[in-house]
Amino acid sequence: MRRWTVGGALVVGPEGLLLVANRRKNGSIDWSTPGGVIDEGESVLEGLTREVEEETGLIVEQWIGPIYEVEAIAVGLGWHLRVEAHVAVTYGGDIRIEDPDGIVVDARFVPWTDCAGHLQGAPRWVHEPLLDWAEQRWEQHRHFGYRVEGTEPRSLSVIRL
Repeated sequence: MRRWTVGGALVVGPEGLLLVANRRKNGSIDWSTPGGVIDEGESVLEGLTREVEEETGLIVEQWIGPIYEVEAIAVGLGWHLRVEAHVAVTYGGDIRIEDPDGIVVDARFVPWTDCAGHLQGAPRWVHEPLLDWAEQRWEQHRHFGYRVEGTEPRSLSVIRL
């Protein structure tokens, strides 16, 4: 079972929530918050700060959280994903797209009313907790659990626990 931890950045600006467009291996595009896999030897906040700068050019100086945590387990696909989402309290810089992984192709602050439309193509374990937080903006930690059933990425069943 492959296990990994991802950091998710909740960066709020006057125009809304910062989202990035990710080009996947099959050429499709989906939107999410900036963030990514935490490298071995990094803390979640170190890795998250690095990922946000790599993907968007913004430098986060202070975080709070985790605001929510996601655990998704896909036994049939052989993976176990853990996500910690943190809110950027202070940040600076200008948005620029220079993702060394070549995945992020766009980044912008999306008005709150448009976030759901941007997140349509994202997996349930990405869009559901994010949209819940965007609507309620809670400050206490919450946990979201998902079981992903199936072995074919196109026909997976995702069950919230």
